[in-house]
This record gives sequence, C-alpha cells and structure tokens, in this order.
Amino acid sequence: MSVRHLIAAASVQPADVGAYAMTSGRLWSAVAALVGIAGVVVGGWALARSRRTGTGSGRRGALVALASGLAAAVGGGLVVAAADGGPGTGYGIVGGYVALAVGLLAVVLGGLALARSRRAGRP
Repeated sequence: MSVRHLIAAASVQPADVGAYAMTSGRLWSAVAALVGIAGVVVGGWALARSRRTGTGSGRRGALVALASGLAAAVGGGLVVAAADGGPGTGYGIVGGYVALAVGLLAVVLGGLALARSRRAGRP
C-alpha cells in the first residue's frame, strides 16, 4: 500500500462513510448516552432506596448519578457543538442529543435522591 492510499484513507470525512459505519462522533455520543443511562439507573435506585428506608443510605448512589449525568450531558453537548451536519451525516448529533437528555435526567434523579437523603439524615 502506498503513502498516497494511506493519506486518502485517513482523510475520509463522516459524510463520506456509509450509514452504518461507526464514526468518532457516533462513538462518543454512544459512550455518553451509555454513561447517562447508567446514571439514570443508579439515580432511580438511590431515589427508591431513600424513599423505602427513610434513611440517608442513597447518598452515594445520588452522587454517582449526579457525576455520571453531568459527564453524559457534557459529552453529549460537546458532540452536538462539534457536529457539522444534521442527522444521518455520521457526526453523531442524534446520539449527542440523546446523551444530553439522558444526562439531564440522571442529574435530576441524583439531585432528588440527594435532597431526600439529606432530609432523612436530619434528627
């Protein structure tokens, strides 16, 4: 393989790839969405635990949900800000919006669980 072929292969833009190819934008938005989904699950568990037990035992889960939700929202926001095209172009803009929404949901659930754990911890 010549150097000319390697340079041509490295300069492939997302618009030049197929509809099902995994581009870097799609990869980052998928990772951010998965981190956000994990935050929603942990935040839901922490909220249910603090509601069920009435103690401050969901505090760690609430903090994990807040951190992962913030990471997902920032990651999704960066993907959306860096995208040059619309849906279907390979830049991952749809996944970025999904990660942004799921990350914000995880932050809300984590905040509710943290507030409930603080209230339950008071004498």
